Amino acid sequence: MGIFDKGIKKTNLNFFQKLGRSITGKSRVDEDVLDALEEALLSSDMGVETTLKLLDNIQDRVEEDKYMDMEELTAIIRDEIANLMGDDAPVVPFDFSKKPYVMLVVGVNGVGKTTTIGKLASMLKAQGKKVVVGAADTFRAAAVEQLSVWAERAGADIVKQPMGADPASVAFDTVSSAVAKGADVVLIDTAGRLHNRVDLMNELTKIRNVIRRVVPDAPHEVLLVLDASTGQNAFVQAREFSKATDVTALAMTKLDGSAKGGVVVGIVDGFKIPIKFLGIGEGVEDLKVFDKKEFVEDLFKLEDIQ
Repeated sequence: MGIFDKGIKKTNLNFFQKLGRSITGKSRVDEDVLDALEEALLSSDMGVETTLKLLDNIQDRVEEDKYMDMEELTAIIRDEIANLMGDDAPVVPFDFSKKPYVMLVVGVNGVGKTTTIGKLASMLKAQGKKVVVGAADTFRAAAVEQLSVWAERAGADIVKQPMGADPASVAFDTVSSAVAKGADVVLIDTAGRLHNRVDLMNELTKIRNVIRRVVPDAPHEVLLVLDASTGQNAFVQAREFSKATDVTALAMTKLDGSAKGGVVVGIVDGFKIPIKFLGIGEGVEDLKVFDKKEFVEDLFKLEDIQ
């Protein structure tokens, strides 16, 4: 079983159920097969632009390669999706040459942002790293409480202030504490709402400015957390956060409960932002460092449906 198989099983089954009926008994890709392929890709929430781009590329390939069966077509689909998702360089989750390495984590409420931070803290502690977490999503008491539980569970230090405190003040105290303690990584939970992009931009700019008083080249990463199960809503959030701040990486959560795993491909293709982490379950160990090759193989795995 691949490391992402658990998380994208529903997408895999849904895709081949839609495609399989149209291809049975055929020895070439005709219009019916292409129509079924389009429907299958769109139903996985890959997005219209990415789907049409893939169809054009796949049609060129099958005409050239003289497609014969489902296995060969699946291999072509894998190749073309992998090409859309960027180079094959392995993901580097954290740059430990920066000390402390400062990561801002953004995303709307409900996407699993705070949980993702907790899992990242656990991942880092398992590697022997010293972690400081900042509870700068101060407009929601539950977020601070939840992050406190995760930090305690992970064995990470946490910096927090009362509800309603200035998020930039929390961020400043967090980075200052991390420097004083010689921490390896700082994870700052912030921007839990997107009611007004101008307000969000101003808040994140203020946070950047204050933490740079302590670590001049921080933040080293702005990680946007998106809920894959929301499909096209994830596209909207990626667009709005990209307008509000310089998003440098993505974490996609809740893949295990959805047949919309194609959204991962569509967002990477559409926004050219690399994915670093995928959430494929509730457990601490279910936040995985992204591996493009394994993800694409698991997304289009034939063995479970033959």
